[in-house]
Amino acid sequence: MGFGRDLRNSHEGLLKLQDWELKLLETVKRFMTLRVKSDKEYAALLLSMTQQTEKQEAADYVSTVSKSWSQVIRQTEALGRVMRSHADDLNSGPLHRLATLIRDKQQVKKSYQSLHQQLESHNHKVTRSDLDKLKATYRQLSRDANNAKEKYREALAKGREAERARERYDKATAKLHNLHNQYVLAVCGARTQQDEHRRRAAPALLDALQRMQEDMTLALKSILEEYCEISSLLTEEIVKVHQEISAAVQQIDPLAEYQHFIDTPEASVEFDACLLEETDNLPANEILWNTLTADSLQAMLSSATEELVLTQQNLRTKEALADDLDTKIQTSQQSPERKSDCVLLLSQKLSLLELHHAVQSLRSSEARLASQKSLLDAKMADAASPPPPPPPPVLPYEDDARSIGSTVNNSLSISDSRFIWYQINIPPESLPWLPLLSLVDGKMISVYPKGQPAGMSPLFQVSCKTMISEFFNSFLKSVCLSLSLSVSLSLRQSQYRFEGTGFSTIPQLIEHHFSTKQVITKKSGVVLLNPVVKDKKWILNHEDVVLGELLGKGNFGEVFKGTLQRDRTPVAVKTCKEDLPPELKIRFLSEARILKQYDHPNIVKLIGVCTQRQPIYIVMELVPGGDFLSFLRKKKDELKTKQLVRFSVDAAAGMAYLESKNCIHRDLAARNCLVGEGSVLKISDFGMSRQEDDGIYSSSGLKQIPIKWTAPEALNYGRYSSESDVWSYGILLWETFSLGVCPYPGMTNQQAREQVEKGYRMACPQRCPDDVYKVMQRCWQYNPEDRPKFSELQRDLAAIKKK
Repeated sequence: MGFGRDLRNSHEGLLKLQDWELKLLETVKRFMTLRVKSDKEYAALLLSMTQQTEKQEAADYVSTVSKSWSQVIRQTEALGRVMRSHADDLNSGPLHRLATLIRDKQQVKKSYQSLHQQLESHNHKVTRSDLDKLKATYRQLSRDANNAKEKYREALAKGREAERARERYDKATAKLHNLHNQYVLAVCGARTQQDEHRRRAAPALLDALQRMQEDMTLALKSILEEYCEISSLLTEEIVKVHQEISAAVQQIDPLAEYQHFIDTPEASVEFDACLLEETDNLPANEILWNTLTADSLQAMLSSATEELVLTQQNLRTKEALADDLDTKIQTSQQSPERKSDCVLLLSQKLSLLELHHAVQSLRSSEARLASQKSLLDAKMADAASPPPPPPPPVLPYEDDARSIGSTVNNSLSISDSRFIWYQINIPPESLPWLPLLSLVDGKMISVYPKGQPAGMSPLFQVSCKTMISEFFNSFLKSVCLSLSLSVSLSLRQSQYRFEGTGFSTIPQLIEHHFSTKQVITKKSGVVLLNPVVKDKKWILNHEDVVLGELLGKGNFGEVFKGTLQRDRTPVAVKTCKEDLPPELKIRFLSEARILKQYDHPNIVKLIGVCTQRQPIYIVMELVPGGDFLSFLRKKKDELKTKQLVRFSVDAAAGMAYLESKNCIHRDLAARNCLVGEGSVLKISDFGMSRQEDDGIYSSSGLKQIPIKWTAPEALNYGRYSSESDVWSYGILLWETFSLGVCPYPGMTNQQAREQVEKGYRMACPQRCPDDVYKVMQRCWQYNPEDRPKFSELQRDLAAIKKK
């Protein structure tokens, strides 16, 4: 028995069943489609991972780990190819067949409904419609026959027209009898039709449909079997890949891992006899004890003794901690429930390793200090009785120039007679107008030397708990000292002094040491030579600039239109809020420090800085067209494609110039470009810029970073370079030809970042030529080394412009 056993309910139930099955098949299809997509993405990710890993520098030596790792990478690449092949097979096999099955099932449903409708219509016609028509005619003819019979009787009774009435009566009776015969035959046929419909025709259609349903179910089973076979992670190919990976891991041999990494013994440290070639009577490997060194040797001995005692105390503490931790680890390893879980002990073992390292370091320090103390003790014991020998003849400091050495203590300790101490840190970025002094033998210790690369760690920084105005204005503007040793400036009896003679004002004190070349202190040996005059080219007074209308607001304050008093030149003036912390004011001035090094028609020009009082000004050339982003949005109906290409060439030219100077802009965007006279584009806003010798800058954190304009390696690893600027330039191109549309429209910053990591790149803007879009795509290569240089971009876009 099949679908045809219950004619009353089968049809409606079958229609619902077919609808449900079609929905199920559509669900299966969507699932398979997503599986194909995910497998392709997974395969692409695996291949991308292996390609990036292979591009990294090869190891300096070969070991079991490096060999095994190479094998893991190769097998992972093979796994990626297998997964991509499986995705293609799923798409062309089960998924394609499933789509065909859905179309066939829809056609079967449609055909069944049509056949069922025809069958039911024919059955209803024979058993209902035709009989109803005959019955209606039957009743009418019966009434006609009876009427004819009554009229015939009336004619007989009256004796008139009886013959004609008889003929009409016979005629009506004949029609009735003939119709009666037709109705009898029709009833017989309808009975037979109904029996055939119920016993054969309708069940046959339903049973045929059931067989079709079963065939399609078998086809679906075949499709799912093929899907399971292709998508299985236990196929021979995948199992083989994982077996190869497992075998590669098993080949790692900890005992043989470092056989190729054995350092050669370090050369022993010896006194460099070459240092004695130009000296008189200085013995190698011997301490000098004389009137010049007696006090310092005694201080060294005391310091070494104190440091040795502290080191020994720390050593005993660390040794006790290491012993306790070692005992805990041994106990945990012997415990049955923890014996197999070695991973949980790794952190403790790492701590033990660090403790052992600290212990060994302290032991080395103990041995070093003990040897130094022993040498000092021996010298002091030998020289206990006789007086110190006379010092060597004193030469003028101009002739006896001695190097102070590298800066060790980046601070200047200053006290007065009341023991109030000032910790002074002088930021080079915040005091670029400060005069500088060189030290002996021509070595320069400078707060802000001309040409110093931006981003270099400053020698000093300023932070004053208490400030004496006269001291700060007079002393810091007069001299910058090497801080290899602390220098104390004291104020006693209304006189300033370092050592020796005091003076009533600090400038007099500085002038004395500068003119006499007398050391600041014997201990430091610092001598003042050759003051370096500040660069007056960039220094302006606040009175030199007249502020005009407000142009807008920047990151640090407001931007005004202004006028230079000396020649009535219109300028743009950036101001810095007075209540900003010192570190932000330093960042504000960093833009001027960078811009003063550059001179290019596509770079906005610096005119000067006003730093004598608050608020600080940065004075720049006035670019009348305003920022490029607003320009694009306002003029979008007027700009032609050729003009947009010209803007692109200008931007590439400016960035090529910065690239040649190892300057990394880090915030290249339409909002940070300006449109000058003659529609010349100029790069501006260097507040985030860095200038590095190697053209690479590392940072951390995502604070205030323009996510949609920033290259992936800068977002992921804080690694900025000219290549990351090239990525931003590609976004600038997209902004240009989309006429100021925000990049990645409809996406948040996080969504845009995730899509870029998955390989998404923005589509070509409507106004953008194909050649320019190809340039954009080159700028958006994921690997920085695959992106073009700005010089190449300038050349290629200039060629496009000429077309």
